[in-house]
Amino acid sequence: MFWFNPMYFVFIAPAILLMVWAQYRVKSSYGRAMQIPAPLSGAAAARYILDQAGLHDIQVEPTQGFLADHYDPGDRTVHLSAEVYHSRSMAAVGIAAHEVGHAIQHAHGYIPLVVRNLAVPAAQFGPMLFMVLIILGFIFQAFQLIVLGLVAYAGLVVFQLVNLPVEFDASNRAKRVLSELNIVDANGAIAVRDVLNAAGWTYVAATLQSLLTLLYYVMIFTGGSRNRD
Repeated sequence: MFWFNPMYFVFIAPAILLMVWAQYRVKSSYGRAMQIPAPLSGAAAARYILDQAGLHDIQVEPTQGFLADHYDPGDRTVHLSAEVYHSRSMAAVGIAAHEVGHAIQHAHGYIPLVVRNLAVPAAQFGPMLFMVLIILGFIFQAFQLIVLGLVAYAGLVVFQLVNLPVEFDASNRAKRVLSELNIVDANGAIAVRDVLNAAGWTYVAATLQSLLTLLYYVMIFTGGSRNRD
């Protein structure tokens, strides 16, 4: 199928290079910050920040997977990977505070988070629906189905774009509250900043990749339609 042309990888190369660089930064900054001790474990820091924010009903629980930390608005629980949950390090408290930042966003009705949560189905099913519609469009020679496929993929792009301010805001909240509650000192704040900023670049890279992918397919299919005309 021609839409798997190797030129696709050339087209999205900037996003791939950015992601490789971002992942390297995450691993290196995380490794350094894990060596800097913190007064609390990730779990204790998360619990303390939540309690100070009056969010006593939100639970903090360990989860499986490396850096699988996330906040689930469905069960109102901050899930921390085992290393972050138990570790008394700047990396752990920084990541834990970031996830608590999402919980605070949820509690305060932060609009970009609301929009992102509404866009989750588009991000989950959009790429799969895109492929189905594209294949059907070629089988039945129906350009309208191809257009619908592009719209379906655009749902992922919208999710990624909305996700950026959500993630950056959660990191900013984390940096601020860790300093305000004296969980980190000046040197610790630098380590936390490096970890969260590096993680932020992975979201930028993912957004750029989805956007370039959409532009690539739009060029391929709309160009093909003009050639047929």
